Amino acid sequence: MKYNFDEIIDRKDTDALNYDGWRQYIFKADKDAQFAFADNEFIRMWVADMDFSTPPEILEAIKARLDKKILGYTKVYDDEYYQIFKDWCQRHYDWEIDPREIVLSPGIIPALNRLVPLLIKEDESILIQTPSYTPFKQAGDYNSRQVIYSDLLEKDGEYSIDFVDMERKIKDKSLNIKLFILCNPQNPTGKVWTEEELIKMGKLCVENDIWMISDEIHCDLLRNGMSHTPIAKLFPYYEKIVTCMAPSKTFNLAGNLMSHIFIKNEEIKKEWLRLYDDFISPLSLVATKAAYSQCDEWLKALRNYLDDNFKLVQEFAQTHFPKANFKIPDSTYLAWINLTKYLPEDVDNQQLSLYFANKTGILLEGGNMFVSNGDNYIRINLACPRSIIEEGLERIKNAL
Repeated sequence: MKYNFDEIIDRKDTDALNYDGWRQYIFKADKDAQFAFADNEFIRMWVADMDFSTPPEILEAIKARLDKKILGYTKVYDDEYYQIFKDWCQRHYDWEIDPREIVLSPGIIPALNRLVPLLIKEDESILIQTPSYTPFKQAGDYNSRQVIYSDLLEKDGEYSIDFVDMERKIKDKSLNIKLFILCNPQNPTGKVWTEEELIKMGKLCVENDIWMISDEIHCDLLRNGMSHTPIAKLFPYYEKIVTCMAPSKTFNLAGNLMSHIFIKNEEIKKEWLRLYDDFISPLSLVATKAAYSQCDEWLKALRNYLDDNFKLVQEFAQTHFPKANFKIPDSTYLAWINLTKYLPEDVDNQQLSLYFANKTGILLEGGNMFVSNGDNYIRINLACPRSIIEEGLERIKNAL
C-alpha cells in the first residue's frame, strides 16, 4: 500500500494538544493569550505526536468496531491481544516476552506516577540522566521523592553516559538512590544505548539492589540499520526491572491511551492491579491490535520518510549552522540541535520557546524544558510533511 506522508492535515478545532493546547502547555498561559503570530500562521514542531495520518489499517479497524454499534465496558479478555503483541516483540526485537507480566496503563506518564510510590519509600531517591524527558522528574516531584541528576556527556553532537558520575551517586549512601529511570531510546537526544552500555548500567543497579524503570516508547522509531535491545532482555531474571512500551509514538496513537507496562515482581503487579485495574476503550483495543498485527509495512514507509527528513535537516545545518555539530539521532522523530554559537546575545536561553514563537512563528521546545543540561538547545519534531520542515528551517535561519 502507498502511504502519503506529504499530506497536510488540518488539525484545527480537534482539541489536539499540538494545535489547540500549546499556550497552556508550553507557556502556562491562558488559552486566549496573544502572540506575535496568528494561530494559523504558526508552524507546530513541538510536542511528540505526528502530523501524519494514523495508519489506514488502524482507522479501518476502528470503523469496523464502530459498526458493531455498542461501546460498552471493555477489558482484554481474548488472549489474541497478548499473542499479537508477543509476536511483535519477537519479530522486531527477538525478545520472548511473558504476557503475564503485562499490565495496562492509560499512558507511560501516569504509569510513572503510579509506579514510583509502589517501588520506593518516601525517603528514597530517583536517579535520571539529563537532559531528560520532564515527566521523569515530575514523577518524583508528584510523589515527594528526591530526584538526582546524572548529566550525559556530549562531544561533537554525540552523547555518552558518565559512568563514573552514575556509579558515584548510586553508591553515595547519603543520596539513598533506590530507583533508576532509564530512557532507551533516549529523549531528547535520540540516542540508542548499546548492549554494552545497557549491561553496564544494569549491573550497577543489580549490584546495588536498585529498581529500574525503562521507558522504551521510542524503540520502534529507529533509523534504518539501527537495532534496539530491551534492557529486560539482558537481565531476564532480575525482578526489579519495569519496562514501558506503547503504540502511541509509533503509530500516532497518543490519544489512544493504552500502554504496556511489564512488571516482573508478582507483589508489585498484584498491588498495581488492586489499585489500577482500569477499563479500556473498545476503540483503543482494536486500534492497538491492528497496529501490532497489520502496520509493519506502514512503519517501514514511515521510517524511510523520517530518515529523509533528518537528512534534509542535517544538510541544512551543515550549510547554515555548521557549528551546531548536528548529528542524525539513532531513533525518534525529534531533532536535538545545539544553537550555542548562533543565538543572539540578548536572547534568554531559558525562554527559547517564547523567542522562536514570537520571532519566527515556530512552536518548538527549548532545552530548558528537559530538566537540566540542555541550555541553548532546541528540540524540533520532524514527524510532519517535508514542506512544513522546509518552511520551518527557513524561518529559523532568518531569525538567527
